[in-house]
Amino acid sequence: MTDFLIRLLETPSPTGYTEAAVQLLERELAALGVRTQRNRKGALSWEVPGTAGHTTFSAHVDTLGAMVKAIKPSGRLLLSPLGGYEWGTVEGEDVKVHLQSGRVLTGTVVNVFQSTHVHGPALREIKRDARVMEVRLDEVTQSAAETAALGVGVGDFISFDARPRLTPAGFLKSRHLDNKAAVAAFVEVTRQLLQRPALRTAAFHVTTYEEVGHGAATGIPHTDELIAVDMAAVGEGQTSTEYHCSLCVGDSGGPYDHALSNRLRAAAQRAGVDLKVDLYPYYASDGTAAWRAGGDYPVALIGPGVEASHAYERTHLDSLRDTVLVMLSHLQGHAAGKE
Repeated sequence: MTDFLIRLLETPSPTGYTEAAVQLLERELAALGVRTQRNRKGALSWEVPGTAGHTTFSAHVDTLGAMVKAIKPSGRLLLSPLGGYEWGTVEGEDVKVHLQSGRVLTGTVVNVFQSTHVHGPALREIKRDARVMEVRLDEVTQSAAETAALGVGVGDFISFDARPRLTPAGFLKSRHLDNKAAVAAFVEVTRQLLQRPALRTAAFHVTTYEEVGHGAATGIPHTDELIAVDMAAVGEGQTSTEYHCSLCVGDSGGPYDHALSNRLRAAAQRAGVDLKVDLYPYYASDGTAAWRAGGDYPVALIGPGVEASHAYERTHLDSLRDTVLVMLSHLQGHAAGKE
């Protein structure tokens, strides 16, 4: 699971530019003998049959990123953000600029007052926003014409380098653990189910537009219930930790289904997982999008704890393991009437 997750993290997939990541997922599942299908929107789905009941798990492979808004007279790039993040969290980050030609240029996100030796206190006082942040290309260019001659154009996608690192203590540090960690968990759960089928049929739906709010608005199959699997945000005032799977019982869209959430609590207890329970006021998931689009099924949300969400994130392998265990336990116990 960790090996696949790192490969997935290293594959750029800002919202709207997810083809390479989806293809990587397709190849991984094909190697397991699993047939997949895409909907017209680009989401990937597959299913492992059971004998009683149907559960759909949803996650997303799209990440934060940007698009080229304009080429500045200096030859640097003005950005339009993809997803909700603060500019200060990407300042100094290396990026890739994906040109229409297929060529990839590298660069760095900087602000217009980046040098403290030149601008002094102005660097500390500047408000980081789209007007003052830019991409400094690693190319010989000092004008808009020279940058355009490289093939750069308005609308080109920009991905932030993930920089995944697995530490000896079991921490995985990377951008975009939101939500590639859950996608890797889906592959591991699929692998386990192929070896030991569960009672409930498990459907998996990986979306490509979650970071802009409408990932699971379409494409969820007919199902008894939807469980969104996404990162659990770690921070002061939250019960979630990097070491645990969390159950989110409410976010900016309101409360999730109480009965389904309780079944997940019971599944965690059977699996011996210390499930954390949390609320996230500045958060929405694919479950939120599915409900708002008219989904007629109960929805709940679980996921591994991720520290520094929408920045350079970190989780622990224990939280990924526990997320897998809760999913597997739910698929077995719920159908057996033990919840």
